[in-house]
Amino acid sequence: MAEVLPQEMQELSQSISACRKCGLAATRANAVFGVGSLDAGVMFIGEAPGANEDKQGIPFCGAAGKVLDELLAVAALKRDDVFIGNILKCRPPGNRNPQDGEIAACTPYLDAQIAFIKPVVICCLGNFAAGYVMNKFGLAGKIQGITKIHGSIFITDAAYGKIKIMPMFHPAVVTYDATKKSLLANDFAVLKNIPKEK
Repeated sequence: MAEVLPQEMQELSQSISACRKCGLAATRANAVFGVGSLDAGVMFIGEAPGANEDKQGIPFCGAAGKVLDELLAVAALKRDDVFIGNILKCRPPGNRNPQDGEIAACTPYLDAQIAFIKPVVICCLGNFAAGYVMNKFGLAGKIQGITKIHGSIFITDAAYGKIKIMPMFHPAVVTYDATKKSLLANDFAVLKNIPKEK
């Protein structure tokens, strides 16, 4: 991260880098704090770092990241306009799914990032992100598979005001199912027209 983080986020970044709360610390190359504006109106939350992210310490820097960059353009956004993070800050071996204990150990870091950034819109990339975020913000009764709820907008309350939660397919899905790209592009076109200024 080239930019100088505010002290609270510097301390959080250091805590994440030094974290040993779960077994993923033993296999990671880098913990991945996240990237983008800490004053963003829009926050993207994915599942966990992949191999490229683990090497570089940057979220969405591999094939899924290229897809995300193209989709951001559909919504007239750039990486610098948004904040991009993950449910887990360390890569699960072999890119397996996050485990419940790992999610429980790691999400206080994400909660701190959300509380600091105070996004107006949270885009949940994939089932794990949607499940955690929707449950956190009192929408557990609305949770369904991403195929059913992608592109929907759920308005609820955060500690700092109203927040819009928008589940989407994870951009990585496009790398093995190209037909999903048009669905994602449609969702990002919806995002373009959602008010996101603080």
